[in-house]
Amino acid sequence: MSMSQRLDAADALPGAAELRARTCELLRLEPGSAVIDVGCGTGLAASELSSRGFRAVGVDLSPEMIDEARRRSPETDFLVGDAYALPVDVGFAGYRADKVFHELAEPELALVEARRVLLPGGRIVLSGHDWEALVIDSAYPALTREIVRARASVIVAPRAARGFRRLLAGSGFREISVEGVVGFLGGESFARGLVEVAVRMGAISLEEGEIWSAEQAGGSVAVTQFLACGVV
Repeated sequence: MSMSQRLDAADALPGAAELRARTCELLRLEPGSAVIDVGCGTGLAASELSSRGFRAVGVDLSPEMIDEARRRSPETDFLVGDAYALPVDVGFAGYRADKVFHELAEPELALVEARRVLLPGGRIVLSGHDWEALVIDSAYPALTREIVRARASVIVAPRAARGFRRLLAGSGFREISVEGVVGFLGGESFARGLVEVAVRMGAISLEEGEIWSAEQAGGSVAVTQFLACGVV
């Protein structure tokens, strides 16, 4: 499965559309305002913002993702760039980053960039999963814990989302608020992905992985998701 297919699958999960809508609501943008979506992927959120009358710019590190975003939403601006050095000047009323900060080794530097491009009074909205807080129903709790730990170990900052308030406050943002919601990650295919990582990391055996995967067929994984916003 390609990256764009994985993103499409994630966007189709229960609650995903509502979560995107909530991040847009928290931006509190005025009609015609400029907003930047960092880590835009295939551009769905940026396209939705454009359709609501905002001047959206999507930025992603992957040229392939940007090409796909441009193909899907030619009416929206998309640029290749990373969170540490955004390819734009100051002038944005809103900054949005969804499922991005757990991949950043130096999130404080990304927030310096966010402050640079935001206008005075501009709003930042961050959202993401807590990768150490996966909730999985299983008759093998010890095995499940090892699988979750293994998956979290290959993520740069698996606990980043639970620290959004601290990060924003430490970077000088004010009027900070944080919300927590329970989301769901894909069932059978996601479970197989968890097992593949755990076996590769040596956390479990192939046989244990096969037993656990069979048990998880048709199931789903609940995960704590955090949404945080602040003002420059």
